[in-house]
Amino acid sequence: QVQLVESGGGLVQAGGSLRLSCAASGRPVSNYDVAWFRQAPGKEREFVAVISRSGGIYADSVKGRFTISRDNAKNTVYLQMNSLKPEDTAVYYCAEPYFERAPGHYANYRRYDYWGQGTQVTVSS
Repeated sequence: QVQLVESGGGLVQAGGSLRLSCAASGRPVSNYDVAWFRQAPGKEREFVAVISRSGGIYADSVKGRFTISRDNAKNTVYLQMNSLKPEDTAVYYCAEPYFERAPGHYANYRRYDYWGQGTQVTVSS
């Protein structure tokens, strides 16, 4: 059974940094795309980044500020968030698809079958 557990969220001032972790169990993260999404109150779930075998892909809103990485030995995916802005405030979720080569666009949340419980990130101005 695949389980994803996020951690690392918190309260930070604008311009600060946080590193989120997504610890996976049940199968190796190295074989699957792992994505980060976020959802702010009253807004739809939003794609943030995904890491595949070929590297990371980012939403335009976080490009140049966030970095996604993977530690296969720890079976964990990270999201390093720098230069945080108040508009980055949201609950952040990591997600994996069921299939190694999942159909659908990487930014579409319906592509992903396994989700963590989320971690709150709050950026104060």
